Amino acid sequence: MSKTDNIIGIDFLIGELISTNGRIDGNMEIPKDYDEKRKLLRALMNTQSPVKLSDRFYEIQDKVLSEETENKDLIRDEDIETISKDPNEIGSKMALWQGDITCLKSDAIVNAANSQMLGCFIPLHNCIDNQIHSAAGFQLRMDCYDIMTKQGHEEAVGNAKITPAYNLPSKYVIHTVGPAIPYGRNPNEEEMKELESCYKSCLELADKEGLKSIAFCSISTGVFNFPKDEASKIAIKTVSEYLKNNPETSLDKVIFNTFSDEATEIYRKNLLKGD
Repeated sequence: MSKTDNIIGIDFLIGELISTNGRIDGNMEIPKDYDEKRKLLRALMNTQSPVKLSDRFYEIQDKVLSEETENKDLIRDEDIETISKDPNEIGSKMALWQGDITCLKSDAIVNAANSQMLGCFIPLHNCIDNQIHSAAGFQLRMDCYDIMTKQGHEEAVGNAKITPAYNLPSKYVIHTVGPAIPYGRNPNEEEMKELESCYKSCLELADKEGLKSIAFCSISTGVFNFPKDEASKIAIKTVSEYLKNNPETSLDKVIFNTFSDEATEIYRKNLLKGD
């Protein structure tokens, strides 16, 4: 799409979301600047409850989002080096990568979801749930809504569900709900087991689907307050034990994805200890 077509398309998407959302003034002023239009579109998509949108909406949305994905610095899972080059070691199936998980071309990426499993409704929020849903497209919220409607209750902590990834470079998104730790206290034994269950549930689901690669975000370490060092130890231990106990797994590579230098150093330290 040309930039002019993009602007026209985004104006259409904004218009449909405003008309669909009865709480927004239909006469609100639309920004003229492209970047501001794009921010408004993301904010409207973030706050839109699950609802039927037109085929035209999805057609234009997919053109915009797929073009944005293609213009990112994408990285293939096979280009990320494993911890060990020795095929007899578990580290030959584990890797550490710092970067934006929405730029990763892998079979699956893991989303740290909440118990509603519908994505983050806070406009332009910087959490991974918001980033993944915003880059994938509104189909992701609708898929999650269908899953939760059929389930009939909120998702339990430690469970996992899988959906297509739509406009992301990965093939699938695996959604899991981690334990939320009240600010100021350490996780208890039950909460540590719940976090372990998140990783195990995602691995089992990936295996069930015959996936070759999966990239884990640092589950529960954002607004859910799980201490980063302890969370990384649980993640590494759970993945290592799963790979050891399941030699016939379809998974060739499990990637620990970090976003900050601090988190990367924590994982690197704990992975070296694991060796």
